[in-house]
Amino acid sequence: MPAQRTSPDELNELAARFLEQGDAQGAEAQCRTALALVPDHVGALGTLGLVLHGLGRFDEAESVYLRLATLQPREALHWMNVGTARRCTGRLDDALSAFARAAALGASSADFYYNVALAHIERNDLESARALLAKGLALAPEDTEIRFRYAQCCYDSLRMDDALAALAGWEQYGAPTQALAAEIGHLLLKLGAQERAEAAVRQATAGADADPQARLVLVQVLERSNRVDEARAELERLAADPRTASLGGELALTRARLAQRDGQYDTAIRLYREAADACLDVANRHFSLFPLAKALDAAGLYEEAYAALLEAHASQVEYLRQAAPITAMRSAPLLGITEYSCDSTDIAHWRDPHAPGPDASPVFIVAFPRSGTTLLELALDAHPRLQSMDEQPFLQNVLEDLVSAGARYPGQMSQLGAAELERVRERYWEQVSRKLRLQPGQRLVDKNPLNLLRLPAIHRVFPHAHILLAIRHPCDVMLSCYMQHFRAPDFALMCRDLPTLGAGFQRAFDFWYQQQAMLATNARELRYEQYVADFGAQSRGIIEFLGLPWNDAVLEPGIQALRKGFISTPSYTQVVQPINERSVGRWQRYQQHFTGALPAVQPYLERWDYAGLAAGCNGSNSK
Repeated sequence: MPAQRTSPDELNELAARFLEQGDAQGAEAQCRTALALVPDHVGALGTLGLVLHGLGRFDEAESVYLRLATLQPREALHWMNVGTARRCTGRLDDALSAFARAAALGASSADFYYNVALAHIERNDLESARALLAKGLALAPEDTEIRFRYAQCCYDSLRMDDALAALAGWEQYGAPTQALAAEIGHLLLKLGAQERAEAAVRQATAGADADPQARLVLVQVLERSNRVDEARAELERLAADPRTASLGGELALTRARLAQRDGQYDTAIRLYREAADACLDVANRHFSLFPLAKALDAAGLYEEAYAALLEAHASQVEYLRQAAPITAMRSAPLLGITEYSCDSTDIAHWRDPHAPGPDASPVFIVAFPRSGTTLLELALDAHPRLQSMDEQPFLQNVLEDLVSAGARYPGQMSQLGAAELERVRERYWEQVSRKLRLQPGQRLVDKNPLNLLRLPAIHRVFPHAHILLAIRHPCDVMLSCYMQHFRAPDFALMCRDLPTLGAGFQRAFDFWYQQQAMLATNARELRYEQYVADFGAQSRGIIEFLGLPWNDAVLEPGIQALRKGFISTPSYTQVVQPINERSVGRWQRYQQHFTGALPAVQPYLERWDYAGLAAGCNGSNSK
């Protein structure tokens, strides 16, 4: 033990040493002694603020930082610390006010941008957060925490390519904690980089005393990859760790998810309710309420499920008012792309002598979401001559490239020459190559349901491509969409109630059939109900349509799903099960809630010969 310190400087030096050794109480005691001698000792106040903040005593830390700001009014760091303390107590507007004062005094470090961004994230203002984190990352590219937060903001803002780019090579900088490495792994999994994801999470949980948060993420990665037995075993080991008490609602949600997969619906419902009740922020309750509704539906509690969905959508709308205020201000979200049509006169002058043939073009799977496209994709992916990728925005990028090349999409695209179209194709294939490597003789399966709305782009760039249009009973589609937690703001808002959803469904298919009448693409319609009822015959018809030899692997999409591991869509739990008809006619259990939605979809009930089923149903369901 060193000799007794008597000066404030010496006491502060000793406090800093205690803090470095993890002795917060000892550090606080030395600071208090120093301040008893000199109440305005700046060094001791600064160290005390760090100690109190680290102990979670944020109100006390704020008082210390405010005192420092009074003593050194031109020092930006003190106001940054005031803002951080206020953010940690949930006073976000007050925090931003303090950060603004720090900025006025010249604060512009990576740490400053990072801390301000965290406040915006908690306010669900992802665009502001992403812009600030980009600045921080430019100043401190080696800071893995900033890198991860930026990537997460990109992901939450649906900027998948930017998120992946931000995490490229993160390993060279390392992660300051096991929990952060695990979170990076989890994000990589959601971005479809399964091998990199599991490597990161395994690394984070390698030690005997692995961080419980990191181990929880490992459970989530295993469950999300359909390795349910491994996930259960890891969860049991995690439950034996007394530190799991700190995991809170995230652990409850993970337990609920596994219980639901085991058919333990009562347990899942209880856990989801507990997680929802523990969430005091109305805007975030939907993260628990959507899975709660699914568990209630699986347990046959249909009216309770519908009530949970009403609350879930109200919560999500509030969340989107904060995260995407401009989008949320619209009274009725629009599928704006459907407002613009091809021109038959322009189409007559489309020329592309070097366009690839069917064998060198992708196979496109399009539909309204929740029409069975994941099952179809996995069946095709099992064929050795086909390879699919998780849903990607590459066709939207094609559309933007066509505009950049001089087209007025979609009404005037005849002026595009062969060279421009070839460059657009090259850009498309370049993006594909970052996701997968096609083997010689293989064709790409590009499945993204709402490419239904990009038919003109498909046909202008790949005029000989095969297109599969998946069709399912409109009411089953609407119910499934209504029960999903969609992240894209426009689509989530369109799904907020059944009448709005019905109007969107009608608008999407009106557009498809109008464009198809002019373009006459090589498209085949596939009915979900017929597909699951006679899977073998329907599959053979599809393979014949694609001009491929038959392969029995097509009949085992569940095995292919397990082989792939990560399935990006909400259907990842269903597609590993044997083919069944349980999802046919589910909407009839909720028939009384469809009154306002039926008029919009009536034309398609008749067009596809579902009208008799809709008119004659009495609310029963034998499936």
